[in-house]
Amino acid sequence: MRAVQVVGYHDKLQLTEVPDPVVTGPLDVIVRIGGAGVCRTDLHILEGQWAEKSGVDLPYTIGHENAGWVEAIGDAVTNVSVGDKVILHPLITCGLCRACRAGDDVHCENNKFPGIDTDGGYADYLKTTARSVVKIDDSLEPADIAALADAGLTAYHAAAKVARMTRPGDTCVVIGAGGLGHIGIQVLAAISGVRIVVVDRNPDAVALAVEVGAHEGIVADGTQVEKVLALTDGKGAEAVLDFVGEGGATSEGIAMLRQAGNYFVVGYGENINIPTIDVISTEINFIGNLVGSYNDLTELMTLAAAGKVKLHTVTYPLTEYQQALDDLDAGRVRGRAILVP
Repeated sequence: MRAVQVVGYHDKLQLTEVPDPVVTGPLDVIVRIGGAGVCRTDLHILEGQWAEKSGVDLPYTIGHENAGWVEAIGDAVTNVSVGDKVILHPLITCGLCRACRAGDDVHCENNKFPGIDTDGGYADYLKTTARSVVKIDDSLEPADIAALADAGLTAYHAAAKVARMTRPGDTCVVIGAGGLGHIGIQVLAAISGVRIVVVDRNPDAVALAVEVGAHEGIVADGTQVEKVLALTDGKGAEAVLDFVGEGGATSEGIAMLRQAGNYFVVGYGENINIPTIDVISTEINFIGNLVGSYNDLTELMTLAAAGKVKLHTVTYPLTEYQQALDDLDAGRVRGRAILVP
């Protein structure tokens, strides 16, 4: 089969032929890829940022946002059948450790992460397990929802925390309305009662945010903190959901937060710099967010099937993987880029 592989850090990816994956265990599932999301993390992988953390041997196949059709299954698989349309939870988990048994499988002690530390989905086929596949509604197509497997799941995981920790009428400032942000906005609109205020440097992104559910849109022009404070009677927002995490976003976001507010960190790239006395005196909280759980993904698919969460996507043939990465890196992608084998 065809596979797009990392052959060296700071080098370009290469399209090559590799053996098809095969079923070797009773819970194995082989998926024919119908869509693979192109994520900024893929750029970071090529820059070597994940080399030490993942410990993956090169070459390997990249791609961690995947959906498609079940091609083959092990003899103990009962939750899906050959031909089913599925989206893949990004982790392959053991089901036996304490985290898995608590339903917190994102912190599985024995996980593998296709596209990060083992072969992923920039390919014709991907091998995963029964614990990682979620059947999707017949109305959904793999290429349309593939990026929900990670970008959408991460956004849902964080937005669901906001929904649980706020009350109707509270304000949540969403920093960044790009690939993750526009999903998080839709989730907040669907499952919470907060007033959603979006801040982004791109006027088009702000316009899209309002279109998909934000109540207020602010173009970041240096006055965004003052504008948020004006909208909140000078008190700040009860929650800030930061999908950027770099370029000064965190210092501005903290300035938008009210006393006893919660700062939800999703984007990364810079340090949070705040005197500890300010944390204590205002009782603000910083909450990290990784990818969501399998149950989070099933809930997100319910919203997608109901039309409450929609991805804005640009599709590319698998062979045009480099163009997709270049467009993403240059900021030319609105929403998410999807490779279609």
